[in-house]
Amino acid sequence: PKIVVQVMPKQDLLDPQGKAVAKALERSGHKAIKAVRIGKRIELHYSSTPTAAQLAEAQKIAESFLTNGVIEDVVSVTVEQD
Repeated sequence: PKIVVQVMPKQDLLDPQGKAVAKALERSGHKAIKAVRIGKRIELHYSSTPTAAQLAEAQKIAESFLTNGVIEDVVSVTVEQD
């Protein structure tokens, strides 16, 4: 079991990677895709199913340690089974 943290660039900031991928997709004929945003997925693995307290702790860790709050937002912190 694991806790998955998903992080994305803040909405009001440029996402150069996303823009580059969007342009490449458009050049490849994928005209319906309007925009691409690229973030990151972080997995915290546990030996047993994480508790509610561990999930809350992971949220704090994500906000204070795993992201740069100036340019990134934590968009989700969820438990997943392997």
